[in-house]
Amino acid sequence: MTRVNFCGVEFKNPVVAASGTFGFGREFQDYFDISKLGGISSKGLTLNKKEGNKGRRIHETPAGLMNSIGLQNPGVEGFIQDEWPFMKGLDTVVMANLGGGTVEEYVEGARLLDKTDVPIIELNISCPNVKEGGMAFGIQCTPASIVVEAVREVTEKPLVVKLSPNAENIVEMALACVDAGADALSLVNTFNALAIDIRKRRPVFNNMTAGLSGPAIKPIALRMVYEVSRAVEVPIIGIGGIMNWEDAIEYIMAGASLVQVGSANFRKPDICLDIIRGIDEYMELEGIGDLEEIRGIIGR
Repeated sequence: MTRVNFCGVEFKNPVVAASGTFGFGREFQDYFDISKLGGISSKGLTLNKKEGNKGRRIHETPAGLMNSIGLQNPGVEGFIQDEWPFMKGLDTVVMANLGGGTVEEYVEGARLLDKTDVPIIELNISCPNVKEGGMAFGIQCTPASIVVEAVREVTEKPLVVKLSPNAENIVEMALACVDAGADALSLVNTFNALAIDIRKRRPVFNNMTAGLSGPAIKPIALRMVYEVSRAVEVPIIGIGGIMNWEDAIEYIMAGASLVQVGSANFRKPDICLDIIRGIDEYMELEGIGDLEEIRGIIGR
């Protein structure tokens, strides 16, 4: 059985389209039946509308993808008014991915989302803390705890905190977020990386560095999911370089309850269906009746 009960919310399978790679689902509905997905994590939202970064936003690497989108989005109220009515009709679980530049922005965004019937909030703490010189909330435990605790106070919805792999210590960060009120964790977000245009003799991106995703990060992300799953007692969403069903199974064996598929959506828009089908066939071939039989099996 591929159904997963995650924080009291029923997912028909463990495969979720990752935030920032699937928009709000509209762009993919012509390619396949989106209702077959376990879920969708929305494009990253901020309290106010953002136009995103100028200059180049995407750059391919030999085994991955770098992006510097800059959280272009319609703002929380724009999402609630224009995107949520469409998304809630998709017959799949939707997570509203929420970011912010200040604690106050996170809190107000969560307060607005709490008034809707969005089932889950995924809190992106990799956003730069503008009051502290731009260091992401998710780098050090204290700023992370402050924002998670503040958001926890204004919503009773399941709260998933998305961890940055750039944290000083990913296990300590996970424990701090759980102590502050996280119901679940998703990891990892993109790795901070650099690309240089040798002909222009300057960085590829206007912001110097950008986020690296794709197959290159999978072994590191998988190790982090394994370490965190052994340290916390809340469910985990595994993210990072999942390109096929075998990758998804690895994350589940490392301790993930759900997986998010990101960069692979750009290579093949209906890749999530291939992954769902592959998981089903693997379970049948191996005589696995429920994913709980193999979840976290590594290190038991």
